[in-house]
Amino acid sequence: MTKIDLHLHCTRTPVPRTDKGFVSTAAEVVPHLEELGIEKAVLLSAGETGGMMACNEDLRCICEEDPVHFAWMCNLDPVEPETIRQRLARYKAQGAVGIGELMINRRLDDPLLREIFAAAGELGLPVTFHMSPRVGFGYGVVDDPGLPLLEKTLQDFPDTIFLGHSQPFWIEMSGDAPTDAEGRNAWGQGPVVPGGRVPALFEKYPNLYGDLSANSAGCALMRDPEFGLAFLERYAQRLFFATDMVNTEMVFPLGEWLDRQVAEGRLSRTAYESVCRKNAERVFGL
Repeated sequence: MTKIDLHLHCTRTPVPRTDKGFVSTAAEVVPHLEELGIEKAVLLSAGETGGMMACNEDLRCICEEDPVHFAWMCNLDPVEPETIRQRLARYKAQGAVGIGELMINRRLDDPLLREIFAAAGELGLPVTFHMSPRVGFGYGVVDDPGLPLLEKTLQDFPDTIFLGHSQPFWIEMSGDAPTDAEGRNAWGQGPVVPGGRVPALFEKYPNLYGDLSANSAGCALMRDPEFGLAFLERYAQRLFFATDMVNTEMVFPLGEWLDRQVAEGRLSRTAYESVCRKNAERVFGL
């Protein structure tokens, strides 16, 4: 079965390679996706204005040019809170299937973010967020250790689907998650200790979903295979295969790991198909 990748980055026009790497064009990405057994990818936006990473308009054009291989999520710049719903409605009308990845570096209880969450629920646009351990630490929405603001957000916006992503989110899979910024921004390692906040929030809030992209999610599942497989089975209807690739040299191990687990009978075919494809079709209409 081919997969749907719910988290990919690319550009419409070539970006010169630098010492920090490069971003592949949509045309360059397609053969790489085929090699990885990925039939379709959802492109995530950097915002409403330009930059090295593609913005809403770039992604809209890419998907109009190649709707077979690509769909897109829109993003917002942190301006004009009074027009948030209008802007999101326009992007949805243009074909956006969600909001992502949301990475405005403000605390989750910030009024602007709450306006986005309210509008997202009204419009039926799931929100994929990148989390940061604190304001001023890189990019991403901000929560404290233990994710108290995320829990309040899930309570306050029950009609909004939230997809957790990045290290400070997935490090909370284990009950011994670190509390310092650097530790929270690391990949999880070793056996999962009971009492993690992510499993607790998944159990309590049906509007919390998971973006399984990058090594943050990959390590959260593969660090303790017995726990990871049980988590996949229990929440199979709310987890999405994804990569977070930005160029054709990137390959994340989770896809191959999932393939091996189902082939060897450790992961059910039902859970595998839901995570790798069917959830994206059902929740995002792909």
